[in-house]
Amino acid sequence: MMRKHLVPFVALMAAGAVALTACGSTPDAPAPARASAPAGGEAAAPADGAAAGDLALLSGTAKSNNSPAGTGDWAVPNGGVAVGAARQSSQKWVQLTAGRAGDLDPVVVNGAGLTLYRFDKDSNNPPTSTCDGECAQTWPPVTVAPGGKIFIAGIKKSAVGTVRRADGTRQVTIGGWPVYRFAKDTKRGDTLGQGVGGTWFGVTPTGGKAGAPEGGQETPDNGNETAPPATSAVFFDDANFSDNGASQGVAGNGCENLPRPRVASSVAAPGSLKIWAGPNCTGRSQVINGDVADLATIGFDNAVVSVRFN
Repeated sequence: MMRKHLVPFVALMAAGAVALTACGSTPDAPAPARASAPAGGEAAAPADGAAAGDLALLSGTAKSNNSPAGTGDWAVPNGGVAVGAARQSSQKWVQLTAGRAGDLDPVVVNGAGLTLYRFDKDSNNPPTSTCDGECAQTWPPVTVAPGGKIFIAGIKKSAVGTVRRADGTRQVTIGGWPVYRFAKDTKRGDTLGQGVGGTWFGVTPTGGKAGAPEGGQETPDNGNETAPPATSAVFFDDANFSDNGASQGVAGNGCENLPRPRVASSVAAPGSLKIWAGPNCTGRSQVINGDVADLATIGFDNAVVSVRFN
């Protein structure tokens, strides 16, 4: 008699446990989408950086994302090669900003404002780094540790990736090309590595050669093609996404007023949005499709007061 009633009782308890579990838990968040790897390299990271051990691609700069002092690109602000604790700290994040250095415009610079380079003896298809040993002492590769972050301003996320080096570290790529610093560049604007050996050139936001006709020019995404709607943007007080001045991040769904109006000279946005010269999305307006390195080119330098997303 006992055994005849035992099975239904156990089944009832199991069903109750499943129901309680379902009621007491929240649905799993959808897995973050991964950025496609350019030219056969590794995917860089989910855009929101949610997955532990992966790299996070984040719009804006290290400063606008409140990175700690003495970390990432700021661990070696005067160039040279990072060693010891500074090397480990330097790999926590990397900043890639489309800017200007010397006569190179555009060229990608890091969070310390130092010029980044590409090497003709490398390959972008598939991405391959050939600069090791003594070469890597003169041309420190831009590397980032698992769980690190890559901040981007003025560069398309689809252009950024990583490649595994011979020592196992992950080197950042732009357009599939591995990127480096030049150890002799010690301050913002230095381009002492440009043209060295006829094989080293500043890297453009698309992976081309800065200052060379075949490198091409990066054009802000403000043509007739419409980019996907943005839900956030970073406004910079200076042109070319410069980190010398201040910056402010804005996010939302609909109309948002800038915390500091009428000071922006460039904007980094992962899609299309509408900027306004008046509060609460009033007055003169302009639709932009992505990054604008100089708002003066569209008549909005120091004029943006509000923005509409979606």
